[in-house]
Amino acid sequence: MASRPVRKGTLLVAAIGDASTITGLLLTGMGERNDRGLKNFMIIERNTTDEEIDQTLRGFLSRPDIGIVLISQGAAERVRNVIVEHELTIPTILEIPGDDAPYDPEKDTIVVRAAKILWGGDTGVEKLKSMTAALK
Repeated sequence: MASRPVRKGTLLVAAIGDASTITGLLLTGMGERNDRGLKNFMIIERNTTDEEIDQTLRGFLSRPDIGIVLISQGAAERVRNVIVEHELTIPTILEIPGDDAPYDPEKDTIVVRAAKILWGGDTGVEKLKSMTAALK
């Protein structure tokens, strides 16, 4: 995977998810609104469209001040194509549990990639499935 040049200093964590997940993250101090009014978070409401999530995620991925994008798995399912297309190391996209559905490692693009690297192609996917089944 390629990586784009990163500015010196610290990078922000961005987040996309439901209100309670984002509120919890904001309470940790991760929220920011820069001098241009750009936020590093998005709260998904009932009327939030897939296009809005897509635009926000693409915006976070293009910002040089963001190193990690946390996205609830429910939101990630709505913009899976963007996640699959993203091949840069920074920013890294990490799927997290949300209020909308339980976390499923078999749907997490990064976890599936890691399993394929660790155990090899189809074997990695099968190993991940067996591990997931054992946890249920």
